[in-house]
This record gives sequence, C-alpha cells and structure tokens, in this order.
Amino acid sequence: MTSAASFSPSSASCSLFKPSLSSTPFPLNLKTPSHPIRFHPLSDSIHGNLVENLENSINSHTPINEIRQITPVESCPRIFIQDPPWIASLFLKGLYKRANQEVKLEFKEIEKRKYNLLRRRQIKAETEAWERMVEEYRELEREMCEKKLAPTLPYVKALFLGWFEPLRDAIEREQKVQRTKKQKAAFAPHIDLLPADKMAVIVMHKMMGLLMVGNQEGYVLVVQAAVQIGVAIEQEVRIHSFLEKTRNYQSKKIVADSEDGLHKEKEILRKRVNSLIRKRRLKEVQKLLKKEEFKPWGRDTQAKLGSRLIELFTETAYVQPPLNQLADGPPDIRPAFRHKFKPVTKNPGQKIVKNYGVIECDPLVRMGLDKTAKHMLIPYVPMLVPPKKWKGYDKGGHLFLPSYVMRTHGSRKQQAAVKNVPAKQMQKVFEALDMLGNTKWRINRRVLSVVESVWASGGNIAGLVDCEDVPIPEKPPSEDLTEIQEWKWSLRKAKKINLERHSQRCDTELKLSVARKMIDEEGFYYPHNLDFRGRAYPMHPHLNHLSSDLCRGILEFAEGRPLGKSGLHWLKIHLANLYSGGVEKLSHDGRLAFVDNHLDDVLDSAENPVNGNRWWLTAEDPFQFLAACINLSEALRSSSPDTVISHLPIHQMEAAAVNLTAGDKPADVYSEIAVRVHDIMRRDSNKDPATNPQALLAKVLIDQVDRKLVKQTVMTSVYGVTYVGAREQIKRRLEEKGLITDDRLLFTAACYAAKVTLAALGEIFQAARGTMGWLGDCAKVIASENQPVRWTTPLGLPVVQPYCRSERHLIRTSLQVLALQREGDMVDVRKQRTAFPPNFVHSLDGTHMMMTAIACRDAGFRFAGVHDSFWTHACDVDKMNRILREKFVELYSKPILESALSSPHTKKKSLDGKKMDLKIAALQQLK
Repeated sequence: MTSAASFSPSSASCSLFKPSLSSTPFPLNLKTPSHPIRFHPLSDSIHGNLVENLENSINSHTPINEIRQITPVESCPRIFIQDPPWIASLFLKGLYKRANQEVKLEFKEIEKRKYNLLRRRQIKAETEAWERMVEEYRELEREMCEKKLAPTLPYVKALFLGWFEPLRDAIEREQKVQRTKKQKAAFAPHIDLLPADKMAVIVMHKMMGLLMVGNQEGYVLVVQAAVQIGVAIEQEVRIHSFLEKTRNYQSKKIVADSEDGLHKEKEILRKRVNSLIRKRRLKEVQKLLKKEEFKPWGRDTQAKLGSRLIELFTETAYVQPPLNQLADGPPDIRPAFRHKFKPVTKNPGQKIVKNYGVIECDPLVRMGLDKTAKHMLIPYVPMLVPPKKWKGYDKGGHLFLPSYVMRTHGSRKQQAAVKNVPAKQMQKVFEALDMLGNTKWRINRRVLSVVESVWASGGNIAGLVDCEDVPIPEKPPSEDLTEIQEWKWSLRKAKKINLERHSQRCDTELKLSVARKMIDEEGFYYPHNLDFRGRAYPMHPHLNHLSSDLCRGILEFAEGRPLGKSGLHWLKIHLANLYSGGVEKLSHDGRLAFVDNHLDDVLDSAENPVNGNRWWLTAEDPFQFLAACINLSEALRSSSPDTVISHLPIHQMEAAAVNLTAGDKPADVYSEIAVRVHDIMRRDSNKDPATNPQALLAKVLIDQVDRKLVKQTVMTSVYGVTYVGAREQIKRRLEEKGLITDDRLLFTAACYAAKVTLAALGEIFQAARGTMGWLGDCAKVIASENQPVRWTTPLGLPVVQPYCRSERHLIRTSLQVLALQREGDMVDVRKQRTAFPPNFVHSLDGTHMMMTAIACRDAGFRFAGVHDSFWTHACDVDKMNRILREKFVELYSKPILESALSSPHTKKKSLDGKKMDLKIAALQQLK
C-alpha cells in the first residue's frame, strides 16, 4: 500500500492530469483503493462510443469510500481526491446531453432550410406556372428561328407551338383595338389585364383540357368553355396584377409626379413583397394583396371574355395531315376548331335533345391526344409543404391559389351561411381539415413501375383501359333493312366505346403525369375542403386517395412505421379485403387462413409482378393489392417481421352495415340484397316462359348475380334512384362481365334486373324507406314555405341545401347568345324533399370522420379519410378502431334530432301547428 509520506511533486504533477481527479482546500484522511480505478477515454463520435462509455461508467461498482489520500507538501499545498463514479457519470451525461442538443439544433436548422426551399418552390409553382409555360414556347420559337427547323416535339406540344404565335398576335391586335376604340366591347377592360402570350397559353391549354376530360365526341359546349376560360384568366389576373404591382422597384422615395409616383409605388410594393416572401412572412404578403381591392368579375364578364378569346382561337388555329399522309397536290390545311350548333343531350342518358353552340375539334386534333396528355399544364398539383391552416371561408389551403373551405358551386345561400358563421364555431371543422391536409404522401415507386410497364404494353388489364380503339364496322353492301339496322347499332356501339376509351385514356395519362412529376419528391400534401354536406375532399382533382384503384395503389404514406405484431395481422386482413371475391366477408381467421394459403403467390406477385404468375391481377383492386403484397413480402422475408417499416395505409370501414359492433364476420347489406335478387330470379326461372317472358331473362341472369351487380343501385337507393338510373347502372355492370353480347338482350336483361333489384330493396329496407318518407315530408313542409332545408352539424358546420330553380340569363357575346344558368329565388321543392334524408346522413358521416381525424391527431398517429373508410398505418389500426367507435358513440349520444328541431333555422319558419306536428313526427320516426 502506498503511504501518504511517499508523495512527491512529480507524482502530484502526474495526478493533476487525471480526468477523474478534483481538488479541495481542506485536508482529508482517506484510504487509498487497493486497485486503481480505470477510466474510459471519450470517443470523438457522439453517436459512436459515447453512449457505451457512459453506460460503462454508470455500471462501475467501485465503492465511494475507496478514494486516495494525498499528503500536502510545501510545493503543492492541495489535496487531490479521486471523484466517485457517479460524478464521472454525471459529467458524461451532461456532455452527452449538450452534444445531443447541438445535434437536434443542427437537425432543426437543416429541416428549416429544407422547408424554406420547398416553400419557395411551392410559391413558384402557384404563381409562375403559366409564366413558365409561356417562356417554354418563346424558347421553342427562338430555337425554330435560329435552326430554321421545327423541333421534335410530342404531339400536343407540336400543335401548341403551331398555334401559339398566331393566337398571341391576334390577342395583341385585339388589345390594341379595344384600347383605341370609342365604343368598347364589354370585355375590353379585361382583355388587356394579361400579356397576350400568357392569355394565349391559357386559352390553348384550357380548350384542350376540356376536350380531354369531356365525354363528348370531339366537342365542348361554348358556354362551358367560355366560362372556364374566363375563370382561369381571372384567377391568373389576380396573381399577375399582384406581382406586377411590385415589379421594378428602384427606390423607396415617393415622387410627386402622378405617373412616376404610381410607377414607383408599384416597384416599392413588389420589392416589399419579394422581401417578405424571402423572410417567409406570408401573412403580411396576403395583407398587402387584400389592400388592392379585386372585385369578382361574375359569370357575364367571364363568359364574354372567354367567348372572344375562343373566337380568336378558332380563327387562328389550323392543322394539316402528316407529310406521309398527304396525297399529290396542295397541302390540306384546315381549321383546328369550328364553332357550330349541334343537337346535344344536356345530361348523359337523357332523351331530350336541344341545339347548343359547340366548339368542335378536327379529328387530327384528337389523334394522339390521349397519349400526350402528360404535357398539359395541371393546376392545383399536390403541395410540397403543408397547406395553410384554415381560418375562414377563403383563408387556408394553398399559399396563393384561390382556396375556399367549401365547394358551393355558386350557391349564394350556402356561401353566405359559411361566411357569416363565427370562426370559433367552425374551429373543429378547420382543425379536421388541417389534420387531413397535414398527412404527408409519397409515390410508391415499385407499384408505379408496374403501372408504367402495363400501360406501355397496351393496358387492358388491372382495370386499365385498352390503349387501342375497337374497329369501326363497315357499312354492308346490301340494302337489306335488317342488316342496315344491325350495322347502325354496331356503329353507335363502337363509337360509344371508343369515346369512353378516349376519355379514360386521357384520365389515366393525367393521373400518371402527376405521379411522374411527384415521384422524386420526399413527400407532398393534399389541402382539403368540403362539399356543402360536410364531406371532405382533396383539392387536387387527378391523383388523390379518393380516386380509383390506380391512384390508391401508387400512393402511400411518406412516413413509415414498424409493423409490430398487430400490424402484421392487420396487413394480412387488409390484403384479404382487397382481394375481395367473397374473401372479405370471411371471419378474421378465415381471411388470415386465405392469405397464409397463398403466401407463395404473394411472394411471386411482389418479386415478379409483370412476368410471374401474376396472381395479383385476380384481385378486385389489383394495384392496391399489389402494394400490399410487396409490403407483406418484405415482412415475410425479414428475420424480424415486426420491425419492418410500412408506409401502406390500412383501410377500415366506418361501420358494418357497417361493422360498428365487433363480430366474427362483417355484415354486408350489398351481399344481402344480391342473395334476395338471386332468390327472386331463381323463382322466376322455374316459371313457364310461354306465360311469363321473364323466365328466360331470369335463366340468362341467374348466374351473373353478385354483390358487384347490385352495389351501385343499393348505394344510390338512398338518393331515390329511379328505375331508369338503376337500369343504366346494372347495364354497365353486365357489359363489364361481357357474357351478353347482343345489345337488345342486354337492354331487356338490364330492365328486368333493375325491377328485381328495386323490389328486393323495398322488401329489405321497408323500415328505412318509411323513415326516408317521413324525412322527405319534413323537408317538403319547409320547402313549401320557399325556404331551403338547412341545419347545423354537431361540429358547427352550417348546411344549406342548394336546390333552387335556376334562372336563364341571356348574354350576347361575340360568338353567340349564351344562356347562363344562375341560382333563382324559388327553391326546388322536389329536390329539397328527396335529397334531405341522404344529405342529412352524409353530414353526420362527415362529422364522425372529422371527429375521428382530430382524435387521431391528438393520439399522435397519421390518418386519412375517404368518407366512411378510415386509413392509418398497420401498427395503429387497433387504436384507430377504438377511437372511431368512441367517436361514433359520442356523436350519436348527442340529441341530434332534437337539436335539428330546435335550431334557429327551424324556429324562423312560419309553420302552423299541423305542419310542426308533422316535422316532430318525422324526427321521432328517424330517432
């Protein structure tokens, strides 16, 4: 043992550099340890050995009293004492904490810089989309002039480039004429509000966009095109004028001269706005914009300006066949668009035909349009940063693009109701929309790759439309009337199919173009708003999770979470549900057994989806099913399946018929109706065809009756679906099955199936139909006083049914006289009555979804809602199921009907005693 007397200055000097020694000014007589304590050197890596060293120090079991005593000498009158291990541990903990804080701060700074970069990109996307497109055409023009050769471009871009310069020049001439003309046209003040080139690009893209998404055969109604072009111009004028007011700032001095002063003020404002945008002070930017009053143009102005621009477009746009199709002689140059009057049914399926003004495009314009839709400018694409929080009717959503919390479709009464409600009353609604908008999405690369492969090889599988048209039948050479009639039927059918295919191909291309645009983004967001009933929708129209199986398959949560044990269970259930075909109606154990029995198919689908056995194509929702196969295969091939990260949204229905209560098997009203329809047809098929012609139809249809055949009719029965509507719905399902090829037999079979389905609905939903009748009577009482039915949802959203008799308003434009429809003063009693029961229920469904969204936010996990289908990560399904049940009970424990009866809207109605008794009885019947 070392004694205190053997201390030397040299040993003291060495002791000074031991990190675990400290000093004290008073002498201590302590024992020295029999074994010296070892200390671990700190590593340079904070995330490397520091935690390990910290744990080693904490786990050191050296006794506190084993501390060395040092005898003071003249040259060093201090005593050095070895610190106890817990002192070193505290020191290391403090060091680790400080280092961790520094890392967190650095990470926050990186995230802040990333957010600012994305935000700048988002602002540019919203404010400079048309400007960038104009610049692209300018650049192509310059390239063409320099090389004296037309650049190789996709079909649509080549058309646009040929039309751009003549249309721009025509608009410039019109702008000059209207400036100098004494008797100016009605559109004169507005045609000069944008540069001619930007206006030309908007007109071209809007016209072609309408032709792509419309179901008409190569034409669009003038009134529709004129108004939509006018709306697009007005929207761009708002942004353009806002940016123009701040364009050429040079100094902040105010010049006395009026013209110079105005110019300087605009420059100052622009500089101020640019500075605020750089500093991310968006609220102040918006305040500056609001100071510049911008009165809405109204439908008249939009239609008149749009009509004149369309007229200039038809006068300047030409097409000609490709060189390899030209015969000897002069080139066949002809107008690309023609204005004409055409007999049109206003709504699909209607027999009433009226003459409408249309803009018809040349067949050469439509040729190849569906294959190059990706080159169209798509407004309102998903956002790169979270949307603005909703705070009012037009306060929220996109940063600069006009955004409204409700889709009112011009209903003045509904707009007034939402605008006038206190913001505090709508707070929960705003919070729910913010929650939905803050859910971050990304593109599922593996599924998109499969989609692209299938699409490139012609489509026609996995729900994708066939990329080829059906052949047009040739007219028979004979004059036999029967053959001629058969040919006409076949011709109409072929044209109808090709029209539908063209529309579907354009729609698919638009969806894929957005996916291609967003594939390299880390994530993106969908701002949401409401319909008048309170149902939430993404504001982007093409690629969103409310859309088709294609869209849902290529979208996934950007945030990934470990599956966990419950997550793996729910992933398998989700896979079985997507397969459908009756599997989704099995018990949980049955569905799990189905998946376990097809694990080889799951793995093959995930690893070789295109060239394997392609089992995933047999699912009802193939692309969503493929995404689930890929995720499940990753878990199955992992040594620790519970830790596999999942980005897949797992779907849960709100209730079963609606599965609200726990049960071994889910209830399904569609299957119940299908069974009843099958029973009726089996009974009819046994009858004598001689006395009952329906017997033959029953025999044809009996093996085609399934859940899918009747689903749409059952769904729309709450809307009061008519026999004609049911017939068309069932006819489409029978066409999809493809087992009945004769058109006449198909029609008569659909008629019979519709009658049987409606009869089955009446039998099974007898009580529900009685309730609907009472509610309809309630609405009829209110509407008879020329008042729209209105109510306030439990979350404070005011609902006003917008069904009023429209008034025709004639305006004279440069093209033709247009009849604009606008909301009249008289309510439509029939629509108010028939729509109230489903709308009331939909508003409660929307309320439940929003309550669930807020609760999921508070619980700390992701949520997406598709009306009555709720989505979250697999690991959070159990928590979400508990929440949605709790919120359902909470919602319907409230006195909803009593509140509706005692609402101010009801009290204001001048109903006599009899009518009030009727309303009370209706509400009690619903209860």
